[in-house]
Amino acid sequence: SRMATRVARSVLSSDNTSATAAFKKPSLQQQKVGPRPLGSTNRNVPVLKPARPLAQNATLSKQLSQSNSLAQRDVSTKPLAKENRQHSADSILSISKLSVKEADTRPAEPLSYSTAMLPAEVTDIDALDSGNVQLCSQYAKEIYNYLSELELQYPIRPNFLGNKREIKASMRSILVNWLVQVHAKFNLLQETLYLTIAVLDRYLQVAENISRSKLQLIGVTAMFIAAKYEEMYSPDIMDYIYISDNAFTKRDILKMEIVMLEALDFSLGRPLPLHFLRRASKAGNVTVTVHSMAKYLLELTVTDYSMAHIRPSLLAATSLWLSLQMVDDGDWTTDLAYYGRYTKKEMEPVASKMCRLVMSASSSSQNVIYNKYKSPKFQSISNRPELHSELVRELAARP
Repeated sequence: SRMATRVARSVLSSDNTSATAAFKKPSLQQQKVGPRPLGSTNRNVPVLKPARPLAQNATLSKQLSQSNSLAQRDVSTKPLAKENRQHSADSILSISKLSVKEADTRPAEPLSYSTAMLPAEVTDIDALDSGNVQLCSQYAKEIYNYLSELELQYPIRPNFLGNKREIKASMRSILVNWLVQVHAKFNLLQETLYLTIAVLDRYLQVAENISRSKLQLIGVTAMFIAAKYEEMYSPDIMDYIYISDNAFTKRDILKMEIVMLEALDFSLGRPLPLHFLRRASKAGNVTVTVHSMAKYLLELTVTDYSMAHIRPSLLAATSLWLSLQMVDDGDWTTDLAYYGRYTKKEMEPVASKMCRLVMSASSSSQNVIYNKYKSPKFQSISNRPELHSELVRELAARP
């Protein structure tokens, strides 16, 4: 499943705005991260230790050494034996008679099962990618069918915190907002953030007797696991301790890592919404602005407990559908319905919830994602007037 999620990554440049430069460890700015400790007015919400700025990471000490050139072996120039001369001449003659057309004739690449079963009215969006082996165009449809099956294997239940005595939805919201800030300071990939939330929610769903005092440790360990899974250079374990203001030790994180992985049966293959969003964006041939707007709408959902159980593919399709309507006044075409896997009727209830999140994003006390997307780095998406349109207000008013 990990290979499938790797292949599902996009080549869109807009998806890599928060990624670290290749072969370079992320440098961390001197700035405090994290919510302030809560006062006595709300004792039920855990107090997260204020994060301290990380020291600058040391430069990478190992460097790639130049490979030695292969020793060249002398080629024998001994003349051909008499019995081989005629054979050599015949070979040269036969090659000279070949036409270019005959030499370039190759058997056609076999069609995959999904491509052969493609409806006549649907465009094959992978047809032009056959020359790029990294895009695995021959298997792309099967890969996304497999990712859809994985969604069913690793579900999140509605109200999965309902039977937890000490952990409440508001505590999860505070923790996720703090993790978004830590993710930004570490300058990690977007995949790492979504995998962090997936690991966190799946563990909270199956674990019993979770103490309120352990919640921040669980969140940090979830990001520690996700970064090792996704990043080329994951932050050092001491960085997590430092940014958490020494709230726990290295041993605490390593012990919690074992506990969480055992609880998840060492399975981290739950598909991420980004995988499906990139596929749908390709099917719709959308602009960078539309894709970026969809990413903003998608990320707003990670802090909302009531949307944690919704399938990643449905979240991705709905975010793109809303973005198309807001930015380009676009429609949900036949191709988008096929590759996005959902109809308008199926997406409307989720769209209403997303629009309510959009309307409250700037005024919410947990407005980290709104502030993040105000940056020019993200095209100042959260400041765009389309987010305050009549369409958004109308959808938000629906039940």
